[in-house]
Amino acid sequence: MRLFIALDIDPEIRQRIVTFRNEMRQFAPDVRWVGSETFHITLQFLGETKKLDEIRHSLQAVKSPPLQVAFRGAGFFPDPKAPRVFWVGIAGDQHLQELVADIGGVLARLGLERDAGPYKPHLTLARSGSGRPKSIPGERSAPGLQPVRATLEELPPPDFGTMTAHEFCLYESKLTPSGSRYTKLARYPLSRPSADVPLIS
Repeated sequence: MRLFIALDIDPEIRQRIVTFRNEMRQFAPDVRWVGSETFHITLQFLGETKKLDEIRHSLQAVKSPPLQVAFRGAGFFPDPKAPRVFWVGIAGDQHLQELVADIGGVLARLGLERDAGPYKPHLTLARSGSGRPKSIPGERSAPGLQPVRATLEELPPPDFGTMTAHEFCLYESKLTPSGSRYTKLARYPLSRPSADVPLIS
């Protein structure tokens, strides 16, 4: 099974992002735009594994309070001059990083290590060319997203709102000819009491 762990996105924020995506799509209709049904905040991608029962049980040990997540700004990977991935920015309060670390620690005991480096969430809206977020030597540029970049330079940074996440979920991802299909396998509440945390500025 191909698994990942994620936060769902509130419907109102999802719809604002969909509207924005549709407005930008007219400037680059030929790149690969991501379907809104796949929008989520990935906390850890597990990939192919047969440890479903162990994962479901182990995640019950993760205790975290509800957390705030803001959706604002947009940008490109690897950089605006050579855009291959178009994304919306995600900013979380301190509990988001703590939750990712707790999940990573629990799953590491099962031999499921998360990617190295700091956790930097984003929501992918479109891909052009290879769709790689990092450049590789000799890779040709993909001009498909340049009209979107030029349009964004003339607009104020988008702000889609802030939500409070009250649970995280375990998903299965199935690859199909029409794209990935996600099935929610388990839900885990975020309910541990915590001291007051400043709102995201």
